[in-house]
Amino acid sequence: MQNLLVTGGAGFIGSNFVHYMLEKYPAYRIVVYDVLTYAGRMENLALAQGNPQLSFVRGDICDIDAVRAAVDTYQIDTIINFAAETHVDRSILAPDAVVRTNVNGTWALLEVARERQLERFHQISTDEVYGAIPAPQRSTEGDPLEPRSPYSASKAGAEHLVYAYFITYGLPVTMTRGSNNIGPFHYPEKAVPLFTTNAIDDIPLPIYGDGLQMRDYQFVLDHCEGIDLVLHKGALGETYNVGTGVETANIDMAHKILRILGKPESLLQHVTDRAGHDRRYALDCSKLRALGWSSRHSFDQALERTVRWYVEHEGWWRPIKSGEYLEYYKQQYGAR
Repeated sequence: MQNLLVTGGAGFIGSNFVHYMLEKYPAYRIVVYDVLTYAGRMENLALAQGNPQLSFVRGDICDIDAVRAAVDTYQIDTIINFAAETHVDRSILAPDAVVRTNVNGTWALLEVARERQLERFHQISTDEVYGAIPAPQRSTEGDPLEPRSPYSASKAGAEHLVYAYFITYGLPVTMTRGSNNIGPFHYPEKAVPLFTTNAIDDIPLPIYGDGLQMRDYQFVLDHCEGIDLVLHKGALGETYNVGTGVETANIDMAHKILRILGKPESLLQHVTDRAGHDRRYALDCSKLRALGWSSRHSFDQALERTVRWYVEHEGWWRPIKSGEYLEYYKQQYGAR
């Protein structure tokens, strides 16, 4: 493992992973392959500009010839697939987009990895593939997948393809299912950056339904460490959950953001709930802990770091919240 193609490396988790890997493994060559959709931004990689170990290729993972060219040009031996349409709300509005990128794109990457006999293909997945989990149950890696949104269904479909390539072709694969990530470079359509940036501007925070949906929020760099460990020590063909094991209600998360920022609770605004909104996700991460991983940040620590980052980096997020974003926001919340 020396030359890594990080698809979706200009997105939220992908860019954090790129920075993490460049710092930890200075001898590795990292090639970011990203089509730069609305959530993929070169600004996310600005801190690594000038690093001779980093290269960038603008390309669509569904374009198999472009993927082949990148793999051949940079002598790639490992693909880590972060590239995805990741927002549940957008998947409800346009399910065809998640199927194209998350299923067809994953197939194209797998096919190139098989053709070129790469050392490893790692798929980034999500706890949402398990569906809603009733308390006190926690999802283990062997549990059935019961996705309930177009987004989670597309990620489950991608997982099945990855495992099929392991069984059918002997492709060396691993997978991780991460819980909700928070941290720097998170596009402000997701709950924590949305609530944070709205609160900074004294705009109401739209809380779906009663706000009692339970989520495991983990700091993005903790997730990156988990992926790194699976890449280097995980068993081929295996999947590993990555999360803190602690759930927080969305309404409690919103209250904490307001307290950190010193903003009034009057900014909380309950709106019509998302269609098919999963009530609770909860992961059993003992399989990954057995490899030596544990989350370094508590939820409160992760949230504090995240909120402070947005306070200190208005120049990163403020230009985003215009143009296409405003049209999406109006479409998503205007009638609620």
